[in-house]
Order: sequence, then C-alpha cells, then structure tokens
Amino acid sequence: MSLIASLATGLQTSAHTLVPALASTDNPAADFSDTPWWLSLIKAILIFVFLMINTLIVIWFERRVIGRMQQRPGPNRTGPFGLLQTLADGVKLALKEDLIPKNADKVVFLLAPVIAGSMAFVSFAIIPMGPMVTMFGHRTPLQLTDTPVAVLLVLAVAGVGVYGIILAGWSSGSTYPLLGGLRSTAQIISYEIAMGLSLVAIFLYSGSMSTSQIVASQKSLWFIIPAFFSFLVYVVTMVGETNRLPFDLAEGEGELTGGFHTEYSSLKFAMFFLGEYVNMFTVSALATTMFLGGWQAPPGIAAINEGMFNQGWWGLLWFIIKLWSFMFFFVWLRGSLPRVRYDQFMRFGWKFLIPVTLLWVVAVAFIHGAQLAFFGANTGTASIIVVGVFAAIALPVAWIWEGKHEAGIVRVEPPEEIDPFAGGYPIPALPGQRLREPSLQGARPLGGSADQPALTDQENPRG
Repeated sequence: MSLIASLATGLQTSAHTLVPALASTDNPAADFSDTPWWLSLIKAILIFVFLMINTLIVIWFERRVIGRMQQRPGPNRTGPFGLLQTLADGVKLALKEDLIPKNADKVVFLLAPVIAGSMAFVSFAIIPMGPMVTMFGHRTPLQLTDTPVAVLLVLAVAGVGVYGIILAGWSSGSTYPLLGGLRSTAQIISYEIAMGLSLVAIFLYSGSMSTSQIVASQKSLWFIIPAFFSFLVYVVTMVGETNRLPFDLAEGEGELTGGFHTEYSSLKFAMFFLGEYVNMFTVSALATTMFLGGWQAPPGIAAINEGMFNQGWWGLLWFIIKLWSFMFFFVWLRGSLPRVRYDQFMRFGWKFLIPVTLLWVVAVAFIHGAQLAFFGANTGTASIIVVGVFAAIALPVAWIWEGKHEAGIVRVEPPEEIDPFAGGYPIPALPGQRLREPSLQGARPLGGSADQPALTDQENPRG
C-alpha cells in the first residue's frame, strides 16, 4: 500500500509540474484582455466586409488573368478595366426569377445554400491577420478569436459545410444534383483526412493548435521549410476541398451538368458561388498561417530596424500579399489544367495521399523526438536518417507499383485501314489510317427495285 501511495503522490506531483508548462504552450499567444464585446463585433463586421470585397475582386481578377492566358481581353466594359463586372453579375443574379422545383423538399432546399454560404465565413474568425494594434483606444490583435484547438475548429466547420452540399443535391428531387452532391461530399470528406494529417506535422513543430501560437513559433523559421511535404499535401487537398479545377468533379457538362446546384437560381445559387470563393480565401489564409509565418514579414524584411515591419498594421499587408499569392495559384491552375477523372482523383486521395502522409507524420514525429532526446542537438543526422529510410522505402514501392501498372495495360494497335460505315454510322479515321473504299458490286439501291428489295434500317449505311 505504501508503494502505491508513493507512486500516486509522484504522479500527482508530475502532473502539477507538467500542466502549467503545457498550458503555457497551448494557450493562444493573442491577448484579448483589452477587447470589449463591441470591438469584437466591429472586427467581425470588418472581416465580413473584407471577404466580400475580396470575393468581388478575385472574380474579376480570375476572369482577367485567364483571359490573358487564353489571349482574350476578359471583362473590360463595365466600369474602369471591367472592375464593376462582378457587381453587375451579382445584381443580375438577384433580379433573376427564383425557382423551386416541384418535387423539391422546400425547407431543406432553402436551408442548404444558407449552410454552405454561412459556414464559409465562420472559419476566418480564428485566422490571425496581424499583431497587436490600437483600435478605438484599445490594444487588440487583428484576430476575432482564438482557442487552444483553433485549427480543429476550421476542420469541424468544413465538415458542417458538407451538409449544405449533400442536402442541396438530395432536396432538389432530381437525379443529377443527387449524384453531384454525393460526388462532392465523398471528395471533400476524403481530402479532409489528408488535410488533417498534413497539419499534424505543424502541431508537432509548434507544440500547439492555436493559430496565434503557431504564427508566433515561426518567428525564426517558417514551417514550409521543415514541413515541406506537408505543405505539398496541403496544397493538393485545399484545391480538392474547394471543388476547384482540376478537381471540380461535381460538375461535368457531359455527366452531371452543374452538379449539386443544378436546380438553384437567383440568390440561392449566388450563395453557393459565394461560399466557394470564400472557402478559397479560408484555405489560403490557413496555409499562410500554418506554413508561411502568418502575418510576419519575410525574413530579410523582418530584420530591418529591429523588426519595424513586423509591428502594427504592417502585418496586415504581409498577410494580404501571401493570401493573394495562393489566390493567383488557384487561378493559374484553372487556366492551365484539365479536369481529372473522378475515379483517378479518389484513388489518388485514398491510396496515395493518405498512406504517404501517415508515413510522413511518423517521420516528423521521429525527427522531432530525435531533436529533443536521442540525437541531442545533432538534428542534421536525424533528418538524413529519416529521409534516407523514407526514400529507401518509397522508391522501390513506387517502382514496383509502376511496373505492375504498366504490365496490366494491354496496348491495341489501331488497324491501318478501316471501313467508315462498318457499324452503320460514319466513323472518322485516326491519324495515319486509311478509309476503305466501299465496294459497288452487289450493292442494292436505297429505294429498292423489282428484282432487288430496298435496304433495311440496319443495312442502310446512312442510318
């Protein structure tokens, strides 16, 4: 009994010793003690206005950039440089007839776009957009709120946003929206798993899930360098999360038309459209926060005059520059890459991204543990060992998998000469093929004669 009591006393002492240390690491670095409720309300309104204005600009920006990539001007009539084109489109959507299908579940049909549109704004509440500033006589961070598990809040809100998509497809009472909703839901849920795993490395390096604490821990080194693979995985998953090209698989002109929002019109369709673009800003802001130092200035500029450009409202400038860099990346992808096939996209997520990210998390955990204990300060040795083992496993597996994939492909050489009316329909020749001349011997006239009947529909080469 005395041994058990001594052990329990020791555990309690260790717990009391460890909890303050963990609390100081996990607690947000942002200080909201001098932020009254009305100032939080003003910041919430400013974030909403910021996202709305940026959405109007990015739609115009996307049209102009893709227009230049495709050697056409883009919007250039409505307003100077076409800047008012997005506003005109919004007014047009608002004035369009608001239709509800006869077989739709009206309550859910109206609720779905509200969920999809509103959830997109919630995640931005935990994004730190700058350091402590003075607003209306109070010292407050350029952030609406923060929690010890703020990043998990973003993933949770994204999961709730999925309900808006699946409910929109189901409540329309139509086949194509239902299939589009199922596609989008499966896609988002699948890539949320890889996205969450890619952020585990950041949690290990920073020791916290608080966004302000993560930004503070990147003061000397941005996490894009030690967690480069997590960054690459996150970039792929953020495009899949937002249903953007080349991963906009809920839409397919030859398959599902507009996808889950096919039956929507007027402002209800505008809510889905708005939610998509705000989600782009949210995932880009999260990438900036997790990998690019958040609102902090680039390393060279941050060292000027003892960090002068890392103070006050300068942080908002660096945050917006990084944010719009990701937005340009979204636009560049849309103008460059074609839509991928759905089964290939899902196979890539489940059979490659998730297993490889799991291996990377184990590698990062080993490196981090080695830095703290096993290898001591010799972090280079730990990194070389882990990367070497990772490459020694990944390269043979990729080589074997590629060999099996190539072996399973049956290559069929096209014939040099084809009959263009072999199946009853005209078939164009492939490059390098010759068309077989139709034989006129024994041919029957289309209208028939006394000694030869007319061609049937199956025999008639003209259908």
